[in-house]
Amino acid sequence: MDGSKVKSGDTMIAIGSSGPHSNGYSLVRKIIEVSGADINAPFGTEKQSLADALLAPTRIYVKAIHALLAAFDIHAMAHITGGGLLENIPRVLPENALAVINKHDWQLPAIFQWLQQNGNVESSEMYRTFNCGVGMVLMVDTDDADNIISTLTQNGENAWCLGHVEIDVTGSAVKEQVIFR
Repeated sequence: MDGSKVKSGDTMIAIGSSGPHSNGYSLVRKIIEVSGADINAPFGTEKQSLADALLAPTRIYVKAIHALLAAFDIHAMAHITGGGLLENIPRVLPENALAVINKHDWQLPAIFQWLQQNGNVESSEMYRTFNCGVGMVLMVDTDDADNIISTLTQNGENAWCLGHVEIDVTGSAVKEQVIFR
């Protein structure tokens, strides 16, 4: 998938991550150091430690993605790894495309809220460093979005509409390819 099928109006679907996965740990270590946090202290409502929340095993999406590819036309996929949302999504967008993320449609999971608050990390740095709870983003035809989210849910994934794609037909260069509204 090279993103050539991505078009204006495509829906972006987020598949939830299990935590930071394997990205941003230099910043995580610094936040722990600066905050003086006890990594063995209880964290969240799931009766786990802060360390367990930070080191949750990376979610693997192969089974769910195979089910989708067999049933739907997926226009593009972005695995949200190092570089977070801001650097990974543009890799699958055409040059004149803009990913519009509706930040009001999802809330940062508790571990990312903790990192942001305890590290005094600006939102733009969070989006560039961490997956912020989004492990993968799919660009799909809007008509298929609800069925794709349903299929993902049936395959054990947490999925939701993250936003949409806009294409600049005027030909002017798009400065930032990911924006939050």
